[in-house]
Amino acid sequence: MSDHSPATPASERLEVRKTYKLFVGGAFPRSESGRTYEVTTAGGVFLANAAMASRKDARDAVLAARKGFGAWSAATAYNRGQVLYRIAEVMEGRRAQFTADVREAEGIDESAAEAQVDAAIDRWVWYAGWADKLAQALGSANPVAGPYFNFSVPEPTGVVAAVAPQDSSLLGLVSVVAPIIVSGNAAIVIASTKRPVPAISLTEVLATSDVPSGVVNVLTGDAAEMMPWLASHGDVNAVDLTGITDPELATSLERDAAGTVKRVLRPTATADWSGDPGLSRLRAFVETKTVWHPMGV
Repeated sequence: MSDHSPATPASERLEVRKTYKLFVGGAFPRSESGRTYEVTTAGGVFLANAAMASRKDARDAVLAARKGFGAWSAATAYNRGQVLYRIAEVMEGRRAQFTADVREAEGIDESAAEAQVDAAIDRWVWYAGWADKLAQALGSANPVAGPYFNFSVPEPTGVVAAVAPQDSSLLGLVSVVAPIIVSGNAAIVIASTKRPVPAISLTEVLATSDVPSGVVNVLTGDAAEMMPWLASHGDVNAVDLTGITDPELATSLERDAAGTVKRVLRPTATADWSGDPGLSRLRAFVETKTVWHPMGV
């Protein structure tokens, strides 16, 4: 007779429910406000209680991003490309989880969700390949009259606050974040309000993919509450309003950003995230530095 107790039947096992948190400075804090909001599937079935980030959480994210920016912008382009490729590697290993997340969030079938996940993974690889080619594509050697070399080279803008697309929970999110960070910027991104779960899953990948602390910070909640503070924050250098669907709010945020002379990427009304990304998003968040150097020195 065995001394071991019989195993608990699978039907009696309590499911380990996931706690959905923010991602700030490489850690997973709850909102300082203690607030949450209900997230449902596309069919209206309860899915999760996501953290409702506050203005204080947004300010904490700015501090984390500024701290992360220094080391990330100083890293070699080759190293940044390796890190973005590593994100793709880890996502590939969790492909089934991301497929389930996207299927529930967007209400699409399995094959369509798989296509979205594959495209998001490939998008990381695509931008990883641009990391050490940006200087050649966006820079130049300029002809000048005189005994000088004159070079224009792209440099990262700094801390960028972005609103992810509301309808494309993963591919759109990656298409917004990847071009911001590949050039050396640090990002604060507000995930899709109604479809935040794929973004939260992505934070778990970022935390284990050699991405330095603070380089990407992900907030969940209401962009209309947080973005006015980020748009007017003196230590935010640019804002990406892609996911803002309210024209009046977008105009107000542009006005707020003008107070501290920020770069602004305006909302995208109808974006085809599955299409060729092009270089416009890469170009939006770099500054051009022109260097003069005497010949023969």
